[in-house]
Amino acid sequence: MSPSAGVTRNTLRQQIADALRDEVLAGRLPPGREFTVKQIAEQYGVSATPVREALFDLSAQGLLASDQHRGFQVREFTVADYRAMAEARALVVEGLFRNPAERVAVRPEGLASIRRRAAEAVRAAKGGDLDVLIGYDLRFWRELGQFVLNPYIADFLTRLRVQAWVFAVHRLRRDGMDENVLWFGHEELVEAIARGDREQVHAEMRSYYGHALAWADRLEAREAAGNAEGNGEGDVEVRADGPSSGPGSAMPPQSPESPGHCA
Repeated sequence: MSPSAGVTRNTLRQQIADALRDEVLAGRLPPGREFTVKQIAEQYGVSATPVREALFDLSAQGLLASDQHRGFQVREFTVADYRAMAEARALVVEGLFRNPAERVAVRPEGLASIRRRAAEAVRAAKGGDLDVLIGYDLRFWRELGQFVLNPYIADFLTRLRVQAWVFAVHRLRRDGMDENVLWFGHEELVEAIARGDREQVHAEMRSYYGHALAWADRLEAREAAGNAEGNGEGDVEVRADGPSSGPGSAMPPQSPESPGHCA
């Protein structure tokens, strides 16, 4: 294979992976949706090799599940999965800001772009534009992750954020979005980081994670009620105490916060 052919195939592989990820995040490829390499290759009019590589890349990122007999399917994340994502993210971020001088390098020249992402994410959240919100939210956290000095941790946090949105997107389209579900603290978080105010950073993140866990509690109660009705157990009271959230991370509930719905 010539060098140019290798570059072309790798570029195509990335383009296909990006396109499919966008379809999943938009909710157009719902959880449990099955497809094969051949179907995707025919849809995009390309050969099977870059498609297969792209699908394996998305599987490695936890977005797809693969079966050698049935092909691939969009992974179905449970409420328990979401709660675990939130807790994992919380633990990692708490550790990063425990001694930020060694783990986080805030570059003033990078803050202007992050402030723009934050403002756009909040605007989209308040306007109920889920597609725009997801895009800006992911950019916001990705650019914020560039301050993390360990690239493996930054990559891990990005993957968790994407997975959280995969969990959340079809639920938000089904149930709708409002101030009880979405977190609007992007701008406050950026300013706390810019000031080097560790206590305020922790407070904003606790708020963010609290919203995520509260939303998980609501979903869990709703699913339990649905299962009880399906089993003929009669009415079940569903309590929705506290704020709710979208995709994101969660942390031990102290102050209410939300996951990235803007998460």
